[in-house]
Amino acid sequence: MNTSAATREAAIASAVETYDSGRFLTDLDRRVAYRTESQEPSQAKHLHAYLEKEISPLLHRLGFETKLVPNPSDIDAPVLLASRIEDINLPTVVTYGHGDVVRGYDDQWHKGLEPWKIVVDGDRWYGRGIADNKGQHSVNLAALEAVMNARGGKLGFNLKIIMETGEEVDSPGLNQICGAERDFLSGDVFLASDGPRVSAERPTVFLGSRGELNFDLELDLRSGGHHSGNWGGALRNPAVVLSHAIASMVDVNGRILVKGLMPPPISAAVREALSDIELGRDSSAPEVDIDWGEPGLTPAERVLGWNALEVLAFKSGNPDAPVNAIPPTARAHCQLRFVVGTDWENAQNYLDEHLARNGIKHVNVIVKPAVTATRLDLDDPWVKWTLDSIRKTTGKKPALLPNLGGTVPNEIFANTLGLPTVWVPHSYPACSQHAPNEHFLGSVARESLALMAGLWWDLGETALNVISARKRAGTGSA
Repeated sequence: MNTSAATREAAIASAVETYDSGRFLTDLDRRVAYRTESQEPSQAKHLHAYLEKEISPLLHRLGFETKLVPNPSDIDAPVLLASRIEDINLPTVVTYGHGDVVRGYDDQWHKGLEPWKIVVDGDRWYGRGIADNKGQHSVNLAALEAVMNARGGKLGFNLKIIMETGEEVDSPGLNQICGAERDFLSGDVFLASDGPRVSAERPTVFLGSRGELNFDLELDLRSGGHHSGNWGGALRNPAVVLSHAIASMVDVNGRILVKGLMPPPISAAVREALSDIELGRDSSAPEVDIDWGEPGLTPAERVLGWNALEVLAFKSGNPDAPVNAIPPTARAHCQLRFVVGTDWENAQNYLDEHLARNGIKHVNVIVKPAVTATRLDLDDPWVKWTLDSIRKTTGKKPALLPNLGGTVPNEIFANTLGLPTVWVPHSYPACSQHAPNEHFLGSVARESLALMAGLWWDLGETALNVISARKRAGTGSA
Protein backbone atom coordinates (compact mmCIF):
# COMPACT_ATOMS: atom_id res chain seq x y z
CA MET A 1 0.00 0.00 0.00
CA ASN A 2 1.20 3.48 -0.84
CA THR A 3 0.61 5.76 2.14
CA SER A 4 2.57 8.55 3.76
CA ALA A 5 4.72 8.29 6.85
CA ALA A 6 2.45 10.90 8.42
CA THR A 7 -0.40 8.41 8.34
CA ARG A 8 1.72 5.90 10.26
CA GLU A 9 2.40 8.64 12.76
CA ALA A 10 -1.32 9.39 12.95
CA ALA A 11 -2.07 5.73 13.72
CA ILE A 12 0.54 5.74 16.48
CA ALA A 13 -0.76 9.02 17.88
CA SER A 14 -4.30 7.61 17.90
CA ALA A 15 -3.15 4.55 19.84
CA VAL A 16 -1.29 6.68 22.39
CA GLU A 17 -4.35 8.93 22.74
CA THR A 18 -6.35 5.99 24.07
CA TYR A 19 -3.89 5.96 26.97
CA ASP A 20 -3.73 9.71 27.50
CA SER A 21 -7.52 10.07 27.43
CA GLY A 22 -8.04 7.32 30.01
CA ARG A 23 -10.06 5.11 27.65
CA PHE A 24 -7.47 2.35 27.74
CA LEU A 25 -7.52 2.31 31.55
CA THR A 26 -11.33 2.20 31.56
CA ASP A 27 -11.42 -0.75 29.17
CA LEU A 28 -8.73 -2.61 31.07
CA ASP A 29 -10.39 -2.00 34.43
CA ARG A 30 -13.59 -3.54 33.09
CA ARG A 31 -11.67 -6.61 31.89
CA VAL A 32 -9.75 -7.07 35.13
CA ALA A 33 -13.10 -7.15 36.95
CA TYR A 34 -13.93 -10.51 35.36
CA ARG A 35 -12.83 -13.16 37.89
CA THR A 36 -11.41 -15.49 35.26
CA GLU A 37 -9.54 -17.85 37.60
CA SER A 38 -9.09 -20.94 35.44
CA GLN A 39 -7.55 -22.81 38.38
CA GLU A 40 -10.98 -22.68 40.06
CA PRO A 41 -13.56 -24.81 38.19
CA SER A 42 -16.38 -22.86 39.87
CA GLN A 43 -15.30 -19.75 37.93
CA ALA A 44 -15.96 -21.24 34.48
CA LYS A 45 -18.93 -18.89 34.02
CA HIS A 46 -16.52 -15.95 34.15
CA LEU A 47 -14.33 -17.51 31.47
CA HIS A 48 -17.36 -17.72 29.17
CA ALA A 49 -18.49 -14.20 30.08
CA TYR A 50 -15.08 -12.70 29.31
CA LEU A 51 -15.13 -14.10 25.79
CA GLU A 52 -18.83 -13.67 25.09
CA LYS A 53 -19.53 -10.30 26.74
CA GLU A 54 -16.17 -8.53 26.58
CA ILE A 55 -14.02 -9.74 23.68
CA SER A 56 -16.58 -10.91 21.10
CA PRO A 57 -18.54 -7.61 20.96
CA LEU A 58 -15.30 -5.67 20.39
CA LEU A 59 -14.21 -8.01 17.60
CA HIS A 60 -17.63 -7.88 15.95
CA ARG A 61 -17.42 -4.09 15.97
CA LEU A 62 -14.03 -4.37 14.23
CA GLY A 63 -15.44 -6.61 11.51
CA PHE A 64 -14.35 -10.04 12.75
CA GLU A 65 -16.32 -13.23 12.46
CA THR A 66 -16.07 -15.21 15.69
CA LYS A 67 -16.85 -18.66 16.97
CA LEU A 68 -16.70 -19.99 20.50
CA VAL A 69 -15.17 -23.46 20.62
CA PRO A 70 -15.85 -25.71 23.64
CA ASN A 71 -12.73 -27.13 25.20
CA PRO A 72 -12.31 -30.82 24.24
CA SER A 73 -10.43 -31.52 27.47
CA ASP A 74 -11.99 -32.21 30.85
CA ILE A 75 -12.16 -28.56 31.93
CA ASP A 76 -14.67 -25.89 30.94
CA ALA A 77 -12.28 -23.35 29.42
CA PRO A 78 -13.59 -22.26 26.01
CA VAL A 79 -11.51 -20.84 23.17
CA LEU A 80 -12.61 -17.94 20.98
CA LEU A 81 -11.49 -18.01 17.34
CA ALA A 82 -11.91 -14.92 15.18
CA SER A 83 -11.13 -14.03 11.60
CA ARG A 84 -11.12 -10.83 9.54
CA ILE A 85 -10.37 -11.43 5.88
CA GLU A 86 -9.97 -8.28 3.79
CA ASP A 87 -8.55 -9.97 0.69
CA ILE A 88 -7.38 -13.55 0.22
CA ASN A 89 -4.34 -12.18 -1.67
CA LEU A 90 -3.17 -10.16 1.34
CA PRO A 91 -0.82 -11.49 4.02
CA THR A 92 -2.48 -13.22 6.96
CA VAL A 93 -1.38 -12.71 10.55
CA VAL A 94 -2.34 -14.95 13.48
CA THR A 95 -2.35 -13.51 17.00
CA TYR A 96 -3.13 -14.84 20.47
CA GLY A 97 -4.05 -13.90 24.00
CA HIS A 98 -5.47 -15.55 27.09
CA GLY A 99 -8.28 -14.19 29.22
CA ASP A 100 -7.79 -16.45 32.22
CA VAL A 101 -5.73 -15.58 35.28
CA VAL A 102 -4.29 -17.38 38.29
CA ARG A 103 -6.09 -17.32 41.63
CA GLY A 104 -6.68 -13.87 43.03
CA TYR A 105 -5.45 -14.56 46.59
CA ASP A 106 -7.67 -11.64 47.58
CA ASP A 107 -6.62 -11.46 51.24
CA GLN A 108 -2.87 -11.38 50.49
CA TRP A 109 -2.68 -8.08 48.60
CA HIS A 110 -1.22 -4.99 50.25
CA LYS A 111 -3.62 -2.68 52.05
CA GLY A 112 -5.54 -0.53 49.60
CA LEU A 113 -5.05 -2.98 46.71
CA GLU A 114 -7.42 -5.62 45.39
CA PRO A 115 -7.19 -8.13 42.54
CA TRP A 116 -10.45 -7.36 40.72
CA LYS A 117 -10.26 -3.59 40.42
CA ILE A 118 -7.36 -1.58 39.04
CA VAL A 119 -5.67 0.63 41.60
CA VAL A 120 -3.25 3.17 40.13
CA ASP A 121 -0.27 4.13 42.29
CA GLY A 122 2.14 6.29 40.33
CA ASP A 123 3.33 4.32 37.32
CA ARG A 124 1.99 1.04 38.71
CA TRP A 125 -1.47 -0.26 37.79
CA TYR A 126 -2.39 -3.07 40.20
CA GLY A 127 -4.83 -5.90 39.38
CA ARG A 128 -4.94 -9.65 38.88
CA GLY A 129 -4.13 -10.64 35.31
CA ILE A 130 -3.24 -7.09 34.32
CA ALA A 131 0.26 -8.19 33.27
CA ASP A 132 -0.63 -11.77 32.46
CA ASN A 133 -2.36 -11.38 30.02
CA LYS A 134 -5.28 -8.93 29.97
CA GLY A 135 -3.13 -5.83 29.79
CA GLN A 136 -1.04 -7.28 27.00
CA HIS A 137 -3.83 -8.34 24.67
CA SER A 138 -5.72 -5.13 25.50
CA VAL A 139 -2.72 -3.13 24.24
CA ASN A 140 -2.73 -5.10 21.01
CA LEU A 141 -6.47 -4.73 20.43
CA ALA A 142 -6.43 -0.99 21.15
CA ALA A 143 -3.49 -0.47 18.79
CA LEU A 144 -5.23 -2.57 16.16
CA GLU A 145 -8.34 -0.39 16.31
CA ALA A 146 -6.22 2.76 16.05
CA VAL A 147 -4.60 1.47 12.86
CA MET A 148 -7.96 0.54 11.36
CA ASN A 149 -9.28 4.02 12.08
CA ALA A 150 -6.20 5.61 10.49
CA ARG A 151 -6.61 3.45 7.38
CA GLY A 152 -10.28 4.23 6.93
CA GLY A 153 -11.54 0.95 8.38
CA LYS A 154 -8.89 -1.25 6.76
CA LEU A 155 -5.84 -3.08 8.07
CA GLY A 156 -4.10 -3.91 4.81
CA PHE A 157 -3.76 -7.56 5.89
CA ASN A 158 -5.92 -10.40 7.16
CA LEU A 159 -6.00 -11.19 10.86
CA LYS A 160 -6.95 -14.28 12.84
CA ILE A 161 -7.23 -14.33 16.62
CA ILE A 162 -6.97 -17.12 19.19
CA MET A 163 -8.20 -16.16 22.66
CA GLU A 164 -8.06 -19.01 25.15
CA THR A 165 -9.13 -19.24 28.78
CA GLY A 166 -6.99 -22.14 30.02
CA GLU A 167 -3.40 -20.94 29.72
CA GLU A 168 -2.87 -20.82 33.48
CA VAL A 169 -3.72 -24.55 33.68
CA ASP A 170 -1.31 -25.43 30.84
CA SER A 171 -3.66 -24.77 27.90
CA PRO A 172 -5.53 -28.11 27.89
CA GLY A 173 -7.32 -28.74 24.63
CA LEU A 174 -5.67 -25.85 22.78
CA ASN A 175 -3.41 -28.04 20.67
CA GLN A 176 -6.33 -30.27 19.73
CA ILE A 177 -8.45 -27.25 18.77
CA CYS A 178 -5.68 -25.69 16.70
CA GLY A 179 -5.03 -29.00 14.97
CA ALA A 180 -8.71 -29.36 14.08
CA GLU A 181 -8.88 -25.69 12.98
CA ARG A 182 -5.57 -25.66 11.12
CA ASP A 183 -7.17 -24.44 7.88
CA PHE A 184 -9.13 -21.73 9.66
CA LEU A 185 -5.96 -20.60 11.47
CA SER A 186 -3.58 -20.78 8.51
CA GLY A 187 -1.41 -17.71 8.03
CA ASP A 188 1.98 -16.25 7.19
CA VAL A 189 3.22 -15.17 10.61
CA PHE A 190 2.29 -15.41 14.28
CA LEU A 191 2.62 -12.17 16.29
CA ALA A 192 1.47 -11.96 19.91
CA SER A 193 2.36 -10.67 23.38
CA ASP A 194 2.98 -12.44 26.69
CA GLY A 195 5.78 -12.68 29.22
CA PRO A 196 8.10 -9.86 30.30
CA ARG A 197 10.52 -7.54 28.55
CA VAL A 198 14.12 -7.86 29.69
CA SER A 199 13.59 -4.61 31.60
CA ALA A 200 10.89 -1.99 31.88
CA GLU A 201 12.63 0.54 29.66
CA ARG A 202 13.72 -1.76 26.82
CA PRO A 203 11.33 -3.10 24.17
CA THR A 204 11.90 -6.81 23.65
CA VAL A 205 11.29 -9.48 21.03
CA PHE A 206 11.47 -13.21 21.66
CA LEU A 207 11.11 -16.01 19.14
CA GLY A 208 9.91 -19.01 21.14
CA SER A 209 10.26 -20.42 24.61
CA ARG A 210 12.27 -22.89 26.61
CA GLY A 211 10.61 -26.25 27.05
CA GLU A 212 9.39 -27.52 30.40
CA LEU A 213 9.76 -31.05 31.73
CA ASN A 214 8.63 -31.88 35.26
CA PHE A 215 9.56 -35.03 37.13
CA ASP A 216 9.10 -36.40 40.63
CA LEU A 217 11.62 -38.30 42.73
CA GLU A 218 10.01 -40.64 45.25
CA LEU A 219 11.17 -43.03 47.97
CA ASP A 220 8.69 -45.25 49.81
CA LEU A 221 10.83 -47.32 52.16
CA ARG A 222 8.36 -48.51 54.80
CA SER A 223 4.81 -48.13 56.02
CA GLY A 224 5.44 -45.70 58.89
CA GLY A 225 7.97 -43.70 60.89
CA HIS A 226 10.19 -45.24 63.56
CA HIS A 227 11.73 -43.65 66.66
CA SER A 228 15.04 -42.04 65.75
CA GLY A 229 16.59 -43.00 69.09
CA ASN A 230 15.65 -46.65 68.89
CA TRP A 231 16.29 -47.10 65.16
CA GLY A 232 18.63 -44.30 64.07
CA GLY A 233 21.68 -45.82 62.41
CA ALA A 234 19.89 -49.04 61.48
CA LEU A 235 17.20 -47.76 59.10
CA ARG A 236 17.84 -46.07 55.78
CA ASN A 237 16.63 -42.47 55.89
CA PRO A 238 14.75 -41.53 52.70
CA ALA A 239 15.46 -37.81 53.12
CA VAL A 240 19.20 -38.49 53.16
CA VAL A 241 19.02 -40.79 50.15
CA LEU A 242 16.93 -38.31 48.19
CA SER A 243 19.29 -35.46 49.08
CA HIS A 244 22.18 -37.43 47.62
CA ALA A 245 20.15 -38.29 44.53
CA ILE A 246 19.48 -34.60 43.88
CA ALA A 247 23.08 -33.65 44.63
CA SER A 248 24.21 -36.15 42.01
CA MET A 249 22.01 -34.43 39.40
CA VAL A 250 22.85 -30.78 40.08
CA ASP A 251 25.86 -29.55 42.01
CA VAL A 252 26.07 -27.03 44.85
CA ASN A 253 26.44 -24.20 42.32
CA GLY A 254 23.48 -25.19 40.14
CA ARG A 255 25.42 -26.95 37.36
CA ILE A 256 23.58 -29.84 35.70
CA LEU A 257 25.42 -33.16 36.14
CA VAL A 258 23.12 -35.45 34.14
CA LYS A 259 24.88 -35.46 30.78
CA GLY A 260 21.81 -36.43 28.76
CA LEU A 261 19.92 -33.39 30.03
CA MET A 262 22.54 -30.92 28.80
CA PRO A 263 21.75 -28.64 25.84
CA PRO A 264 23.86 -28.30 22.69
CA PRO A 265 26.57 -25.60 22.76
CA ILE A 266 25.30 -22.04 22.43
CA SER A 267 25.56 -20.95 18.80
CA ALA A 268 27.42 -17.83 17.73
CA ALA A 269 24.13 -16.23 16.62
CA VAL A 270 22.47 -16.82 19.98
CA ARG A 271 25.55 -15.63 21.87
CA GLU A 272 25.62 -12.44 19.80
CA ALA A 273 21.91 -11.80 20.40
CA LEU A 274 22.38 -12.17 24.16
CA SER A 275 25.61 -10.16 24.36
CA ASP A 276 23.85 -6.95 25.45
CA ILE A 277 21.12 -8.52 27.61
CA GLU A 278 21.47 -7.79 31.33
CA LEU A 279 19.17 -9.53 33.79
CA GLY A 280 17.91 -7.93 36.97
CA ARG A 281 18.02 -4.26 35.93
CA ASP A 282 14.69 -3.32 37.50
CA SER A 283 14.89 -1.96 41.05
CA SER A 284 12.56 -4.61 42.49
CA ALA A 285 14.18 -7.54 40.68
CA PRO A 286 16.08 -10.12 42.77
CA GLU A 287 19.85 -9.88 42.85
CA VAL A 288 21.41 -12.24 40.32
CA ASP A 289 23.76 -14.92 41.72
CA ILE A 290 26.70 -14.48 39.36
CA ASP A 291 28.35 -17.80 40.32
CA TRP A 292 25.18 -19.92 39.93
CA GLY A 293 24.69 -22.25 36.97
CA GLU A 294 26.89 -23.35 34.10
CA PRO A 295 30.42 -21.90 34.42
CA GLY A 296 31.62 -19.60 31.67
CA LEU A 297 28.17 -18.29 30.75
CA THR A 298 26.61 -14.94 31.47
CA PRO A 299 23.37 -14.90 33.49
CA ALA A 300 21.45 -14.11 30.30
CA GLU A 301 23.03 -17.08 28.53
CA ARG A 302 22.15 -19.37 31.44
CA VAL A 303 18.49 -18.34 31.42
CA LEU A 304 17.91 -17.85 27.68
CA GLY A 305 20.44 -20.12 25.97
CA TRP A 306 21.00 -22.99 28.39
CA ASN A 307 19.10 -25.54 30.49
CA ALA A 308 18.23 -25.24 34.17
CA LEU A 309 17.45 -28.10 36.56
CA GLU A 310 15.46 -26.88 39.55
CA VAL A 311 14.06 -28.47 42.70
CA LEU A 312 10.68 -26.83 43.23
CA ALA A 313 9.54 -28.78 46.28
CA PHE A 314 11.05 -31.25 48.75
CA LYS A 315 9.35 -32.99 51.65
CA SER A 316 10.09 -35.73 54.13
CA GLY A 317 8.41 -35.97 57.49
CA ASN A 318 6.63 -32.85 58.73
CA PRO A 319 8.91 -29.79 58.53
CA ASP A 320 6.36 -27.61 60.34
CA ALA A 321 6.11 -29.95 63.33
CA PRO A 322 9.05 -32.39 63.34
CA VAL A 323 9.03 -35.43 65.60
CA ASN A 324 11.75 -37.86 66.72
CA ALA A 325 11.02 -40.37 64.01
CA ILE A 326 12.82 -41.50 60.86
CA PRO A 327 10.35 -40.68 58.09
CA PRO A 328 9.20 -43.53 55.85
CA THR A 329 9.05 -41.52 52.60
CA ALA A 330 10.60 -38.59 50.77
CA ARG A 331 9.36 -36.63 47.77
CA ALA A 332 10.86 -34.01 45.49
CA HIS A 333 9.29 -32.21 42.56
CA CYS A 334 11.89 -31.21 39.98
CA GLN A 335 11.80 -29.30 36.74
CA LEU A 336 14.01 -29.05 33.67
CA ARG A 337 13.72 -25.88 31.61
CA PHE A 338 15.39 -26.66 28.30
CA VAL A 339 16.28 -25.07 24.97
CA VAL A 340 15.93 -26.33 21.42
CA GLY A 341 18.25 -29.28 20.71
CA THR A 342 17.92 -30.96 24.13
CA ASP A 343 17.15 -34.68 23.98
CA TRP A 344 14.31 -34.35 26.49
CA GLU A 345 12.32 -37.29 25.05
CA ASN A 346 14.84 -39.68 26.61
CA ALA A 347 14.84 -37.97 30.03
CA GLN A 348 13.45 -41.03 31.81
CA ASN A 349 16.30 -43.22 30.58
CA TYR A 350 18.93 -40.58 31.32
CA LEU A 351 17.72 -40.10 34.89
CA ASP A 352 17.35 -43.82 35.64
CA GLU A 353 20.78 -44.59 34.21
CA HIS A 354 22.36 -41.67 36.05
CA LEU A 355 21.08 -42.83 39.44
CA ALA A 356 22.15 -46.41 38.76
CA ARG A 357 25.62 -45.27 37.65
CA ASN A 358 25.98 -43.30 40.89
CA GLY A 359 24.92 -46.28 43.02
CA ILE A 360 21.71 -44.63 44.23
CA LYS A 361 18.95 -47.17 44.76
CA HIS A 362 15.32 -47.09 45.83
CA VAL A 363 14.56 -43.73 44.12
CA ASN A 364 11.63 -43.88 41.71
CA VAL A 365 11.72 -41.33 38.88
CA ILE A 366 8.35 -40.28 37.45
CA VAL A 367 8.66 -38.11 34.32
CA LYS A 368 5.59 -36.04 33.42
CA PRO A 369 4.46 -34.90 29.94
CA ALA A 370 6.65 -32.09 28.63
CA VAL A 371 6.21 -28.87 26.68
CA THR A 372 8.55 -28.75 23.69
CA ALA A 373 11.13 -25.98 23.28
CA THR A 374 10.74 -23.78 20.20
CA ARG A 375 12.74 -21.04 18.55
CA LEU A 376 12.40 -19.20 15.25
CA ASP A 377 15.69 -18.87 13.37
CA LEU A 378 17.39 -15.64 14.37
CA ASP A 379 18.10 -14.83 10.73
CA ASP A 380 14.48 -15.23 9.67
CA PRO A 381 13.33 -12.10 7.74
CA TRP A 382 10.47 -11.61 10.19
CA VAL A 383 13.01 -11.00 12.96
CA LYS A 384 14.75 -8.10 11.25
CA TRP A 385 11.38 -6.68 10.14
CA THR A 386 10.06 -6.67 13.72
CA LEU A 387 13.21 -5.14 15.19
CA ASP A 388 13.26 -2.43 12.51
CA SER A 389 9.62 -1.52 13.09
CA ILE A 390 10.04 -1.21 16.87
CA ARG A 391 13.24 0.80 16.48
CA LYS A 392 11.50 3.15 14.04
CA THR A 393 8.63 3.76 16.48
CA THR A 394 10.51 4.03 19.77
CA GLY A 395 13.98 5.16 18.76
CA LYS A 396 15.33 2.35 20.96
CA LYS A 397 17.33 -0.77 20.12
CA PRO A 398 15.05 -3.68 21.05
CA ALA A 399 16.40 -6.64 22.96
CA LEU A 400 16.30 -9.84 20.91
CA LEU A 401 15.85 -13.06 22.88
CA PRO A 402 16.15 -16.35 21.00
CA ASN A 403 13.49 -17.68 23.36
CA LEU A 404 11.71 -16.76 26.55
CA GLY A 405 13.21 -18.28 29.69
CA GLY A 406 9.77 -19.45 30.76
CA THR A 407 7.23 -21.40 28.75
CA VAL A 408 4.31 -20.23 26.64
CA PRO A 409 2.26 -22.52 24.34
CA ASN A 410 4.47 -21.58 21.40
CA GLU A 411 4.86 -25.22 20.38
CA ILE A 412 1.23 -25.16 19.21
CA PHE A 413 1.73 -22.12 17.01
CA ALA A 414 5.16 -23.11 15.69
CA ASN A 415 4.61 -26.84 15.19
CA THR A 416 0.88 -27.59 15.01
CA LEU A 417 0.07 -24.47 12.95
CA GLY A 418 3.51 -24.32 11.31
CA LEU A 419 3.92 -20.54 11.73
CA PRO A 420 7.03 -18.42 12.23
CA THR A 421 6.53 -17.07 15.75
CA VAL A 422 7.36 -13.57 17.01
CA TRP A 423 6.45 -12.34 20.50
CA VAL A 424 6.55 -8.71 21.66
CA PRO A 425 5.94 -8.60 25.45
CA HIS A 426 4.47 -5.59 27.26
CA SER A 427 5.18 -6.54 30.88
CA TYR A 428 8.44 -6.43 32.85
CA PRO A 429 10.29 -8.93 35.08
CA ALA A 430 9.30 -7.48 38.47
CA CYS A 431 5.53 -7.28 37.79
CA SER A 432 4.64 -9.83 40.52
CA GLN A 433 3.03 -12.04 37.88
CA HIS A 434 1.11 -14.93 39.54
CA ALA A 435 1.67 -13.36 42.98
CA PRO A 436 -0.30 -10.89 45.08
CA ASN A 437 0.18 -7.25 44.00
CA GLU A 438 0.49 -8.09 40.29
CA HIS A 439 0.88 -4.87 38.33
CA PHE A 440 1.35 -3.28 34.92
CA LEU A 441 3.48 -0.19 34.28
CA GLY A 442 1.59 2.69 32.73
CA SER A 443 4.73 3.94 31.00
CA VAL A 444 5.27 0.56 29.36
CA ALA A 445 1.61 0.35 28.35
CA ARG A 446 1.85 3.75 26.64
CA GLU A 447 5.02 2.86 24.77
CA SER A 448 3.61 -0.55 23.85
CA LEU A 449 0.47 1.02 22.36
CA ALA A 450 2.73 3.05 20.10
CA LEU A 451 5.03 0.24 19.04
CA MET A 452 2.14 -2.16 18.40
CA ALA A 453 0.38 0.45 16.27
CA GLY A 454 3.63 0.71 14.32
CA LEU A 455 3.83 -3.05 13.90
CA TRP A 456 0.19 -3.39 12.82
CA TRP A 457 0.66 -0.50 10.40
CA ASP A 458 3.86 -1.89 8.91
CA LEU A 459 2.22 -5.28 8.33
CA GLY A 460 -0.12 -3.57 5.89
CA GLU A 461 2.82 -1.90 4.17
CA THR A 462 5.65 -4.42 3.89
CA ALA A 463 4.50 -7.89 5.00
CA LEU A 464 4.42 -9.12 1.41
CA ASN A 465 8.10 -8.19 1.07
CA VAL A 466 8.96 -10.26 4.15
CA ILE A 467 6.99 -13.25 2.87
CA SER A 468 8.86 -13.06 -0.45
CA ALA A 469 12.20 -12.81 1.35
CA ARG A 470 11.37 -15.90 3.43
CA LYS A 471 10.55 -17.87 0.30
CA ARG A 472 13.85 -16.87 -1.29
CA ALA A 473 15.82 -17.68 1.84
CA GLY A 474 13.94 -20.85 2.75
CA THR A 475 14.00 -19.95 6.45
CA GLY A 476 11.56 -21.31 9.04
CA SER A 477 10.95 -22.49 12.59
CA ALA A 478 13.29 -24.68 14.63
